[in-house]
Amino acid sequence: MTLSRVNAEYVQAFLHADADWYREHLADDFVCIEVNGSVLDKEQFLRRAAEGPSLTDYRLEAVAIRIYGEVALVHGQGWIRRHDATTGESRYTTIYRKIGGEWKAIAAQVTRKLSRKESLL
Repeated sequence: MTLSRVNAEYVQAFLHADADWYREHLADDFVCIEVNGSVLDKEQFLRRAAEGPSLTDYRLEAVAIRIYGEVALVHGQGWIRRHDATTGESRYTTIYRKIGGEWKAIAAQVTRKLSRKESLL
């Protein structure tokens, strides 16, 4: 599977609370730094993923993939809307490593810059 496809599926797994997808595609020693600075290991991340996203909308705008042999960095940028109608920009970096011939996420970090609340009417 191409890294571009793995990244697209990673984003869809987030939006659909698909912890099973993550269980298969995250390395055992995966870590994620959340927007609030907390650090999650794989099991904590799986529990958080199963709860569902804190967003009502996410539009991925740009993705850049850089491959260095068996390691790759994926940088993404998009626009979000949270349940409280706050909107903003989200950026992420996910680091992948080829393990057993497949790309597995070994680390991720998410940053959000919130801008405003918009009326839902």
